[in-house]
Order: sequence, then C-alpha cells, then structure tokens
Amino acid sequence: MSRCNRLRSSVASVAVLMLTCSPLALGQEAAAGPGRGAPGRGGGARRGPATLAMTIAFQAVPGESGTRAGVPNQVPVGQRHIADPNLELKQYGAGKQLLTANGDPSSVWSGECEGPFAVTFRHKDSYLDLTGAARIRWITKTSGFHVVRPVIKLADGTLLVGDFASSNVPMLAMTEFPVATIRWVKLDPARVVTVSSPGNTNNEIWVNNPDLSKVDEIGFADLMPASGHGTGGYIHVGTIEVYGGLVPRSAAASAAR
Repeated sequence: MSRCNRLRSSVASVAVLMLTCSPLALGQEAAAGPGRGAPGRGGGARRGPATLAMTIAFQAVPGESGTRAGVPNQVPVGQRHIADPNLELKQYGAGKQLLTANGDPSSVWSGECEGPFAVTFRHKDSYLDLTGAARIRWITKTSGFHVVRPVIKLADGTLLVGDFASSNVPMLAMTEFPVATIRWVKLDPARVVTVSSPGNTNNEIWVNNPDLSKVDEIGFADLMPASGHGTGGYIHVGTIEVYGGLVPRSAAASAAR
C-alpha cells in the first residue's frame, strides 16, 4: 500500500471511531443497559427518535429597567422572563437571586446568588420523557471553578442533579449531551445540596434507575455560591433545548388510577 493510501485509510478509521463514539451513539447504547442511564422503573425506553420537546428561552420585558452594581438592565429573573407561556419557572435555594443578563438573545446570570441554587421549568400540560436517545442542548458560560449541571424533578417529587457538568467555558457556547449517560444524585430542594438516597450503602451516592419516563421539571444548578460582579465565579445560561418526548399529564393521571 502506498503512503498516500495508508494515510487515507488512517483518516477513514479515525472518522469511523469518532462517529461510533459520538454523544448520540453513546446515549443510544447506554439507554439499553442498566446503571448509568438505565430507562428506569417506567417500563423501558421510549421508542422512536428524540424530537424537540421543550425550548427554554429567556426574554427581556419591554420598559423594565434596573441597575445592579453599575450594570444596567439587570433584575431578578421571574416568570415574565420566560418566553414560552406554557413553562412554569421554579426556583430552589438561592434561585430567586438569579438575574437577567444583557445581550441578544437574552440569558441569565448567577453572580449575586449567595448560595447554591437550582432553577427548573415545568410544562403545564405534559411530563417529559427522557428515556432512550433523549438529549439536552444548552448555551452556557462559566467563570472560576463554577459548573452548570442538569437538574430534573421526577413525577414522585424527587429532585436530582446530574454528574454532567459544563465548565471552563469562557464565552457563551453551545453544548449537547445525551441524558442516558448521566448519573444522578438526590438534591435537597431547600438547601440545594446533594444527599443520600434511602437504601444506599458503602458511601454509594447514586440514585439507581430513576424513572425518566415522566419527568416533572428540568433545568440547571450551580452548587457553589457566586462571588458577585466581576470575573470571580458564576454561571451564565442562555437557551436550553430538550429533545425527548412529551407525556400528557391527563393521560398519565388516568393511567395511574
């Protein structure tokens, strides 16, 4: 084989390896087995492709103004800043200290959060089905050792935080990751700290086989207090897209009877 042909062969092999190890491929593979990303107690993984089920976008409110530490147009984030009227904003821990951020598109910034927090979003009419090839795509920026972690609330009320973390992102950038590869830890909703689940032994912290077929809320968390204005330590979050399925709450309630 000539040197040129050997080079082509090597490049082709690398391309195949990259495709095989892509996040989507890993997510589909992980969805089939137990442990990390097991489909849960709800009867197995959802069949069919993961479609865009929820878009969490922030919006500026016309005529609204405020100044924080000399920075204009920063106010505490509220329901009015959520673009989709079908989504309900939920705030845990220091979540009510989250601020709107300047820019286009609109985003949110955690610099004044004096403790750990989680912010989630609840679809008024549907649960999320995050089994199978479900994935999350979000726009984030971080400073210091702060990281952005996914948070979900199950249908039974359990709040969980994932081991996936977007970190060392010096500018707003998009990241996409499969839900099936995430391991989850129980989160105290009042203090927003990780806690042990019933039945865990030998310092085991992971929640085994959470039921991802009916997720009540989804969002993000930062488990560290922020440092205030400046470049010390914070997270900055823009649009979040959730790919999976929707389960009407009315249908789920009828099935539970």
